[in-house]
Amino acid sequence: MKAIAITRFGGPENFELMDMPEPIPAVGEALVKIEYAGINFIDIYMRSGKYARSNTYQTPLPMTIGMEGGGTVAALGEGVTGLKIGDRVAYCIVRGSYAAFAAVPAWRLVKVPQGVPMPIATALMLQGFTAHYLTHSA
Repeated sequence: MKAIAITRFGGPENFELMDMPEPIPAVGEALVKIEYAGINFIDIYMRSGKYARSNTYQTPLPMTIGMEGGGTVAALGEGVTGLKIGDRVAYCIVRGSYAAFAAVPAWRLVKVPQGVPMPIATALMLQGFTAHYLTHSA
């Protein structure tokens, strides 16, 4: 599959279009065929190396960028319930959305209703959750 990845930290000139193996969903994961990927500051921080020493956001190289995605479920790992192949889903805080497919923990996936356009559903994940916690928790 095609993916946008980096092999060293730095600016956008470090992006590389790479051929990578399609992920296989592990236990509790779903394989998402990516239709849209969010572009957020967290991706810039990962690409630049700002999180290179972070325990929360690991940044192993080479690394496929992208912490927010939306698309359709293409396969299910063992033990996944509540989802089926073909479901429209979106997620955030799982790296790897700048690719054709991403293996995502099923508990992080939100089903997208038919009437909601996928670009909006995808963008609402990180931006929407950030706005919610800032207005309700901070």
